[in-house]
Amino acid sequence: MPSATLPLASTLRRTVRPLLDRWLFRLARPEPSPILLHQRRIYVLPTSAGLGLAAALLAMLIASINYSLSLGYGLTFLIAGIGVASIIHAFRNLFCLSVSAGRCEPAFCGESARFVFQVANLRSSRRPALRLRARGGETAFDLAAADVTSVELACLATRRGWLRAGRTTLETTWPLGLIRAWSVFIPDLACIVYPQPEPTPPPLPLGAAEGGNGRRLANTGDEDFHGLRPYRDSDSPRHVAWKALARGAPLLTKQYAGQRGEDVVLDWHTLPATLGDEERLSRLAAWLLAAERAGHRYGLELPSARIDAGHGEPHLHRCLRALALYRTTDTPLAGSTQDAR
Repeated sequence: MPSATLPLASTLRRTVRPLLDRWLFRLARPEPSPILLHQRRIYVLPTSAGLGLAAALLAMLIASINYSLSLGYGLTFLIAGIGVASIIHAFRNLFCLSVSAGRCEPAFCGESARFVFQVANLRSSRRPALRLRARGGETAFDLAAADVTSVELACLATRRGWLRAGRTTLETTWPLGLIRAWSVFIPDLACIVYPQPEPTPPPLPLGAAEGGNGRRLANTGDEDFHGLRPYRDSDSPRHVAWKALARGAPLLTKQYAGQRGEDVVLDWHTLPATLGDEERLSRLAAWLLAAERAGHRYGLELPSARIDAGHGEPHLHRCLRALALYRTTDTPLAGSTQDAR
């Protein structure tokens, strides 16, 4: 296809597919869990191998008629019967499967967002060679009789905000690869995508604190447990991680984070004017991660939101979520099971 026609074909596909989905598959909006694959939701068509076999059977039938070959008739109809039987087996491999939305962990832009589905087999027969596809990602799995399995589907996150699973296909070509049975649905499932952190950000602005030059000093107080580090000769015996040593770990020392002075505030308005919106978000994301690793108490100030100082993983995700949704119109799906930390 000439390169000039590629954008036109892509635009035509994006326009026609939603119309086709609404008319043929009755897909309009996300469905609540669980999604049951009953008879009307499963579609069956031959694969390229199935079409090739059909052409070969037609040639065999014509040759058998032309030369009056009784064995040719028998072989042709035997293979055709096997092909027809594979239609039933492919259909039954999807029939009465139940798909529910699982929990999605947040991801950073440029990484893989991982959608989690819970697939349940409601019948007492094994379901082999199943494939789940969405947003260019694909995962193959098997399902035991009357079993429930968790299926993870990795898709590239190319922009911040809410990333919805969208049009999802569950398919199989079992048992012979001649017939493809599939079902299409839109699950009520979304993942929050954080801005991509700046690879080499400037040092954390510890002096940019509320009210002056106050800063947060880590690893010097005895207020909050911060982590473990290798033991030094000057460390106090009461800070040694004796329980970890008893479990066979090397000699480690407990670190604590203490409050000294004012909290660190990461302010949108103090960033250089030469930075665009996405570059500012990228730098703030990198600073949030650096502040959390260093044990500082930190706050965030955006033109549209302000988050008071705090620390810990829930506070970090709250700040990163504010960056992800800055000036976006994305809203989470009703009843969605994305991670809401």
